[in-house]
Amino acid sequence: MNPAQKALWYIESHLGAPLTLDEIAAVAGVSRFHLVRAFAEATGFSVMRYVRARRLSEAARELAAGAPDILSLALDADYGSHEAFTRAFRDHFGVTPETVRATTCLTTLNLQEPITMISTALDHIDPPRIATGKAFLVAGIGERYNHDNGRGAGIPKQWQSFHQQCAHIPRQVGNIAYGVCCNGDDAGNFDYIAGVEVGDFSDLPREFARVRIPEQKYVVFTHADHISTIRRTVNTIWNRWLPQSGMKVADAPNFERYDEKFDASTGNGGLEIWVPVKE
Repeated sequence: MNPAQKALWYIESHLGAPLTLDEIAAVAGVSRFHLVRAFAEATGFSVMRYVRARRLSEAARELAAGAPDILSLALDADYGSHEAFTRAFRDHFGVTPETVRATTCLTTLNLQEPITMISTALDHIDPPRIATGKAFLVAGIGERYNHDNGRGAGIPKQWQSFHQQCAHIPRQVGNIAYGVCCNGDDAGNFDYIAGVEVGDFSDLPREFARVRIPEQKYVVFTHADHISTIRRTVNTIWNRWLPQSGMKVADAPNFERYDEKFDASTGNGGLEIWVPVKE
């Protein structure tokens, strides 16, 4: 099984027990950083958000069936109090636990069913090359996303905005565009910057985001197909190639590199995916 499949198995097998990201990552055999990315690419969810949604959904079923003790449900769902559970339940479903118990109705609730992994990984991926990337600066259009929603309409719209404003980025170096994922956290939040290399940030207007890419060892993959299929390649990298390679992912920015062969108007031409790894 790949890391996401192992994580799903462990979550579903231990839904009623305390769960931490470190514990799930250990079972999956990868680092926290790796699991957050691999799980999101495979499922569309951040790890702990999925855990929370599954626990609240199971609690909702028990409430609709007439569970008499809400505190017991709260403790089973790993909430320390009735109040904390009620707050999380209301934030997630828009109604209180008492309302669900009183109405016995689940049809209006967006319940999270267990995910059954259907692998969307590619059957074949071209062997990557190993490269030592120089340190450089990227400036462009930045947004913060969660892995739950980042690969939807948000990032493509961000690139559209970049192409409209890139001429206003000062001190550009070359004609390569970069899509940089950085500043990720355990909840699956990350910054994505659609940008270009710049010489320095000294006179960069405030509306543009910036990120420093350190000198780093990378495995570099080629995505030759249309840009719309990039998720399959990324999923294959994080959930198949990297775990099988034995390489350890470094907690550093990873990025897409779009050279002059890429046609932004059609999405054709291919790109490279640079994943940082430890020496």
